[in-house]
Amino acid sequence: MAAAGRARRGARLSAAALLALPALALLALPALPPGRGGGGGGEARPGSSPPGSSPPLPLPPGLREELRQRRRDLRRLEAAAGGGEAAAAGGLGCGDLSRATAVSVLGWGFTKVVARAALAGGGSVALKSVHGAGREVRRCVQRYGAPAGCRRLAAYKLLKEVTLLQRLRHPGIVKLHGQCYDNSGDAELRVTAMLELGSPLEMIQLLQTPWEERFKICLSLVKLLFYLAHSPLGSIVLLDFQPRQFVMVDGNLKVTDMDDASTEELSCKEDNDCTLDFPTKSFPLKCSVAGKCEGINEKKNLFNAYRYFFTYLLPHSAPPALRPLLSDILNATGDLRYGINETLRAFEKVLHLYKSGLYLQKRPLLLKDYISLKGFRTVEGEDYKCWPSYSHLGCLLSIHSAEEAAAICNSQLQCQSFIVTQHRTWTGRPLASFQSSWTDLIPDTNAVVYIKRSASSGERF
Repeated sequence: MAAAGRARRGARLSAAALLALPALALLALPALPPGRGGGGGGEARPGSSPPGSSPPLPLPPGLREELRQRRRDLRRLEAAAGGGEAAAAGGLGCGDLSRATAVSVLGWGFTKVVARAALAGGGSVALKSVHGAGREVRRCVQRYGAPAGCRRLAAYKLLKEVTLLQRLRHPGIVKLHGQCYDNSGDAELRVTAMLELGSPLEMIQLLQTPWEERFKICLSLVKLLFYLAHSPLGSIVLLDFQPRQFVMVDGNLKVTDMDDASTEELSCKEDNDCTLDFPTKSFPLKCSVAGKCEGINEKKNLFNAYRYFFTYLLPHSAPPALRPLLSDILNATGDLRYGINETLRAFEKVLHLYKSGLYLQKRPLLLKDYISLKGFRTVEGEDYKCWPSYSHLGCLLSIHSAEEAAAICNSQLQCQSFIVTQHRTWTGRPLASFQSSWTDLIPDTNAVVYIKRSASSGERF
């Protein structure tokens, strides 16, 4: 799970350290209500002391002001979201968390620590909580010398994330399964979000996958950004937009870190206040009559998608006929000539051409040069490799039709035969297995093997 932001993934700790880390992460928040998310009754709000507790120690004025600001921001967000209590109803709570087993730390970042846990009723979740020894808390303690107050300050970021996840529902956003706000005195159970478990997004591995799978990642991201631009809370920007903020869940891309998301668009008095700056480019935007920089959240998300995802994943090994369209998308998003609406339409056009086979250029019919044997297939095993293949053992590619497979086989010197398999990709296209021989045939009523006539000359069937 990459939800820890700048997480050190795959960390392995001793049993003692594993028990100590959540304690460090969750030590504060005497201000949190005991009952929200399954911890029992109570109506206390973040920032107030529970009944019967000792009054908190005085905090430095600067820290008090930061806490007030984050509390105001959280309440404003909760009001815009319609309140988080109803959205949380029926989800996992503190009781489920207390019965969780096999807890192991996945990683930690500036603000949060993320662990994996097995639920008593089956299944696993990611547990996200405040990292009491993280950089954000340490810096705050160095500035103010108030560890409890600093941990409480960091906890507001997690509370903000929970509130956003309660309101935002989209296939590209990791699911919030529940949360536990516990003020019982047990330092290990304070504020914990229970999330859908994913695996870290590994860009190096993605670059080695077939183009169709990389296009799926980019299309999923565009659909997510379209939703964020038109969300129920208004236009939302991901301020810390990095590949590490995303995970893969069952082959689907999902954003998992929302604590740095913002629903606020930059205020302005004139156009000069609305320059969108990146390390290599700047974009002048307009200041609206409402005093907001027009579309700045949407455009910031889109350019980050271009520089972190599209540039690397879209063009390489794409079907030749689609490359001009993909180049147009790269140029238009890289210059921000497209907004998210235009970008989504462009992606959907590419998808339509690809699924329908309309992208295939007119060429001589080559399938006539093959003999088809119905009811047979070749023995599965290691064969010649091609890139990018769906299998590491041989050459397994996505095709639109047997005719396209024949063209691919003709273009590969090793290929003597191919089979259109029953397996299909996410677009509904079948996978074809290309092979260097055809002699090892076995019966299969659902299969058809295509053999080059030149390879079969002189053989009897």
